[in-house]
Amino acid sequence: MSIPVYILKRLVQAIPLLLIISVMSFVMLKLAPIDPLAHLRANPAISAAAIKAEEERLGLNKPPVIQYLIWLGNLGKGDLGVSVSGSSVFVLLMQRAGNTLLLSSLSIFFTWILAIPAGIYAAVHRGKWADKLFGILTAVGMSMPTFLMALLLLMGALATGLLPIGGLTSPDFFERDAVGQILDLSHHLIIPVAVLTFVSLAGIQRQMRGNLLDVLRAEYVRTARAKGLPENVVLYRHALRNAINPLVTLFGFEFSSLLSGAALTETVLAYPGLGRLTLEAVLTKDMNLVMAALMLGAVMLIAGNLLADILLKLVDPRITLE
Repeated sequence: MSIPVYILKRLVQAIPLLLIISVMSFVMLKLAPIDPLAHLRANPAISAAAIKAEEERLGLNKPPVIQYLIWLGNLGKGDLGVSVSGSSVFVLLMQRAGNTLLLSSLSIFFTWILAIPAGIYAAVHRGKWADKLFGILTAVGMSMPTFLMALLLLMGALATGLLPIGGLTSPDFFERDAVGQILDLSHHLIIPVAVLTFVSLAGIQRQMRGNLLDVLRAEYVRTARAKGLPENVVLYRHALRNAINPLVTLFGFEFSSLLSGAALTETVLAYPGLGRLTLEAVLTKDMNLVMAALMLGAVMLIAGNLLADILLKLVDPRITLE
């Protein structure tokens, strides 16, 4: 099956999957014991008529089935609705999605550019001091919770004053020139990128090391060495090509988490991202905002799986797409 036909087939299959996800998400949100207008009901200055008008504006006075059908119909027209705060859901998502995309993209880039060479080096020098050092670092990275790593870096930044705490830019960001804005943005991204990179680095490095060690024991690698091929040719042309395949699939899942994988880090570091916005929306039962964020995450997951399949086909032509 050709790649374009395969992509079309997967897109058609994704439609019922997205519908099922939307129904499940809507039902779970409806079952949550949270009143989205609790802050209004607790304010004695707000009349019952005003609260009733707000319920009508958000459609909360309609039966759940009708609410879902209205939401689905609006989604089909490209209308994501309004949040409890009165802001456009689409505008809120676009404002925060860019920040999360920037953070996650940088984290994935630094993770892979460090983890792959580190895994290869550890496999080639198995049992030596470098391999043991990487083993200690990866064990720490895999065992340390993300929020704890974030808190430690925040404490270090507070004690030294070398790095900013919270936010994405300084108050005078728009008064600076282009170079100053880039430097200020980079300065604020150091802590969140370092947290996500360190936590993700451990798993990929160990996976790369294990895959390569398995391949280096294969019969065809011994045969290539017996023929007198240089070690670099054996390693990078023969062994690495097969060892990288499982990581290509893993990269697809990394792509799918671009907009949702940094929620905890964003919350701890007060980073203005989509994950933090979604968490706040869940706590206030902001239906339109939560549903839009969940559907966006589902779309990214489907796209990530599709990307992984296509990359595997490009890396290893022996793989067939079905």
